[in-house]
Amino acid sequence: MTQTTIPKPQTPWGTSMAQRMATASLLLLAGVLAGGAIELTGLSGKLGFAAAYFFFASLLIFVQQLRLRDLAAAKDSLLSSFALLAMTMTLIPIVSIVVTVVLKGYKGIHFGMFTNDMTLASVNDPVQSGGLLHALIGTLIMVGGALIVSFPIGLLTALYLTEIRGKFARPIKFLVQAMSGVPSIVAGLFILSILVIPITQELTGLMGSLALSILMIPTIARTAEEMLLLIPNELREAGVALGATQWRTVSGVVVPAAKSGLVTAVILGIARIIGETAPILLVSGGADALNFNPMSGPMGSLPFYIWKAFLTGGTEEAYARAWGGMLILLILIVVLFVLARYVSGRKVA
Repeated sequence: MTQTTIPKPQTPWGTSMAQRMATASLLLLAGVLAGGAIELTGLSGKLGFAAAYFFFASLLIFVQQLRLRDLAAAKDSLLSSFALLAMTMTLIPIVSIVVTVVLKGYKGIHFGMFTNDMTLASVNDPVQSGGLLHALIGTLIMVGGALIVSFPIGLLTALYLTEIRGKFARPIKFLVQAMSGVPSIVAGLFILSILVIPITQELTGLMGSLALSILMIPTIARTAEEMLLLIPNELREAGVALGATQWRTVSGVVVPAAKSGLVTAVILGIARIIGETAPILLVSGGADALNFNPMSGPMGSLPFYIWKAFLTGGTEEAYARAWGGMLILLILIVVLFVLARYVSGRKVA
């Protein structure tokens, strides 16, 4: 009995090994031509070599596709080259920032920084003296206070825009979009002028939370709106068909169905404000001691800790503290964005 072998499925749009080798040869030739262009023209440095290499590589691949296939394939290869260039130009500053913060920030990391504050130490003392516990706790308290204020307002705004759709829907949507572009220092000046100076006359963590909430509300409202729009209308119609009111349908069907999306909105809102510096400098006061009461006394934060180390320092120890605080802040932001991607990738339940 003979055995029949099933042929391996082929992808007609895939590239063969010979084509890959030819493309690699062209890229190598582009490098040689770019080196020659550096010697013969006024181009110099890494940027000049990169520009010449991109030009010759795109040209050679365009000619290759034109000879092997047709003009459409050649145009496609040219557009692919520009897309790759755009992606590379986007990644270069991001990778550069992350690598710089990691290489300079790890020197300021030590175990004591999570258990001590800066009450008995200055930014110019040895790195092992003091820590950023007060800044970490202050950031969590102010961000938590901003979340308590922002989430109900943002969610109710999103529900008004998606479920009620009254006559004020368009101006409210315009205001939410406009608030997304408000500079962060404007939020701090707003709280300073209407609450701190005329009423409380004291810089506290609560004022910092209120300033951050102004920046957080648009992010939560816009993200929640998009998530609520993804809920099928059939669920709303089913609730109404069963005799439920619109409020019961929204609270019992629509909002639970968009639960994972609303969690994503909260995480993105937190990531939006956790690194804000300008409003914190204006209204929170900043402190070197641990303060758990946002209603009384100045409160420290990670952005204020970093800013103070850079401004009042000038020594290697001060810069190490600042970069260490930056690394901790970057880690928090990355964790929040990864968590948001994970939650948003889950199926709506």
